[in-house]
Formats: sequence, C-alpha cells, structure tokens
Amino acid sequence: MANQQYKIIPDQEELDAIERDLNFYPSEVTSPTTLSVEQVDSYNKQGLIRPISIFSEDEIREIRRYFDDLLQRVIAKGGDSYSISSAHLEYGPVWDLLNDQRIVGAVSDLFGENVIGWGSHFFCKMPHDGKAVAWHQDSSYWPLSPSKALTVWLAIDDVDMENGGMKFIAGSHLHGHMTYRPSTAEEHNVLNQTIDNPEQYGKLIENPLQAGQISIHSDLLLHGSEPNCSDRRRCALTLRYAAADVRAHLGWNEKGVWVKGTDESGHWSNQPRPDTE
Repeated sequence: MANQQYKIIPDQEELDAIERDLNFYPSEVTSPTTLSVEQVDSYNKQGLIRPISIFSEDEIREIRRYFDDLLQRVIAKGGDSYSISSAHLEYGPVWDLLNDQRIVGAVSDLFGENVIGWGSHFFCKMPHDGKAVAWHQDSSYWPLSPSKALTVWLAIDDVDMENGGMKFIAGSHLHGHMTYRPSTAEEHNVLNQTIDNPEQYGKLIENPLQAGQISIHSDLLLHGSEPNCSDRRRCALTLRYAAADVRAHLGWNEKGVWVKGTDESGHWSNQPRPDTE
C-alpha cells in the first residue's frame, strides 16, 4: 500500500464524471469536548477556526527535525519541497500526526464520532522560491461527496505574511462550489486553478501562526497564499479529514485511516501505521 501513488491533482475529466454534492454541511455538534461552542460556530459561519495551539516547543522542534531529514531524503531521490504527499501511507511519524488525538478531537467536534483521516501533504515554501498558491477551494480537487471534509493546517515553521502565510475569505464556503479558470504560467501557482475576485465572497483574513499551532478550514473555503519573499522557510503539514459517511472516488477511499470511531459501511480502508520512519 505504501508504494501506491495518488495524484495530488486528479485529471479534470475524471472529476467531471463524478456526481458530487458540493454544498456546505454545518456541524451539528452541540456539546464539543475539545473546541468551544464559539469555535464550532466560527467554523459554521466563517468556514475556519484559527489559531489553535497543539504542540509544545519541544514537540514541534522534534517534528521539524523529522521533516528536515525527510526532505533531504526526498530531494536526494529527485523530489522537491512540495512532493511529499499522502505521507501517512508511507511514513509512520506522519501517520502518528494524522492520528494525534488533540487534533482528531477538534475535528470530531465538527464531524461527530466517526472520522476518517485520508490526506497528508507537506507544503514547504523555501526562501524566495517564487511560488504562490492561487485562490481556490480544496473541494475542486477532491473526488469526495458530500462536501463534509476539511483541512488541518499545521505550522511546522513560524508563519507570517512575509514568508507566504495563508489567507482566507471568511464565509465564502457558504456560496457552494465556485467557477474557476486554469491558472496561467505567469501566476507560478503550485496548483492549477484560480478563482478571480475572491473578496466579492467575503472578508479577507490572514493566517499567521506560530510553529506548533494549527488552523482548520472547510474544503469549500476560498484560500491561497503569496510567494515566500523572505529569507526564512515556510513549512506546513496539511492533514485532511472527512466524516465517515463521505464517499471517495478514484480509489481515494484506500487512503483512509479510522482516526475516531468506525466506518460501518466498510467504504474507507483503515490503513495501519507504516513501518518506515
């Protein structure tokens, strides 16, 4: 399983052939145990929660040390700082992060008792690398339905707007799936879709984070980031989760891990921890 490759960006023809429900489903959890009621309300109304402190200085220092070593290994094999994707299927420490119950507890307060972790992707902007992430919705890239999925964005380095921190359009998730255009070469986009005039959909919110903090955003929330113009690296790990009743196409259900509860339907795999460190 660890050697199976998944496309970071599926073919558009494959996605277009899937009937998907891309409408926002607000959290119905009324008695959260990790988040506050106000944070759950923020997710429902704004599509995001930020910041949430998770890891201590010592913990995030060890996570950073691990990533530094992993990045060196990946580059030695011909990869780059953006190519470490579906990492929980290959690397045990990333599987551990996907299963960290401090993070899973927050996700469960949004999705309920049965939660699937299915994605893990390092987005590492090296100093002055010139690459941006254009305004987009994650749901455009994911063969999932209905749209009950989210991203936990873990800052491995300190993140601010100078080194390419994320920006959100609060409330944009309530507009459903949006029309996008193919990105141009001049945009230097890490991905390949661009949504124009994003601020017509809501209020711009910047997302500076200290290393060890997370933000959470809906798969329908507009977000993006500018190039890293600083002398400092900006590394983050995106952890992807879905409610267990979400259906995954194109074989993506095989990426699943039951991080909380069960999947009685058996649709999602429950991948074990990889041996590779």
